[in-house]
Parts: sequence; structure tokens; C-alpha cells
Amino acid sequence: MSLYVDSSALLKMYFEEPDSETCQDLLNSDPEWVTGRHTSVEVRSNLARELKARQLAQAREQFRLDWESMAIVELTERVCEIAAELAEVSGVRTLDALHLGAAQLVGGGSLPFATYDLRQAQAARALGWTVLGA
Repeated sequence: MSLYVDSSALLKMYFEEPDSETCQDLLNSDPEWVTGRHTSVEVRSNLARELKARQLAQAREQFRLDWESMAIVELTERVCEIAAELAEVSGVRTLDALHLGAAQLVGGGSLPFATYDLRQAQAARALGWTVLGA
């Protein structure tokens, strides 16, 4: 694994948003992705909200294939404790804190963090991490 990818970055792979092309190039240049278990819920929820019928089915299938090749960080007691500590210090939202906790567990600042969530990017940068995207 060489890149932590959060939901905001992954979603740009499945439907057009601002910066989608740039994000796709970024993620395709480093195919060893790691993410937290909760990312699946976030991505699938957003896909269902944004896409309809055939587009949704195609995006779900591509996400399934991508998910199978990712390293998944389980939301263990340790990850949740790290996330809670980071949330207290940074003020990030719960799901963002879980991303930060998962990334911290598997490498913290040594693992680039791909996100297009501005608040999460600011929190990761405040931790001294390399942030790609936002």
C-alpha cells in the first residue's frame, strides 16, 4: 500500500465532479490504495444518491472491482481510539476522523493521503501529512 484514499477521492472515479480528471490521473498513477472499512458505506451511499439505473450499476461494479484490490483498514477499537483523539484535537467530523485514524494506524505521515474534502485535508496537513487533492 502506498496511498490512503478517502471517499471524496474515490467518488471522483465513478462520476463527474470538479477535479475528477485530475483525481483519476492521481489515483491511476499509484494503484496501491488503502482505505478504511467505512469507505464502502460512504461511497455506495453517495453513488445511490447521485446516479440512476444503468450508470449506478456500472459505478457499483467498478467500485466493487476497485474495492477488491484495496487494502482495507478495519475499524478496530484502536482505530476508533486514534480517530477519537484526532477528532478532539482537530475538530473534524466523525467519518473524517475515522479516515484519519485508519491512515494514522497504517502509516500516518509516511503514507500520502488523497482527499478532496477541504476540512479533512486541513486536518491532515496540520498533522504534518502529505495531502494530495484538496
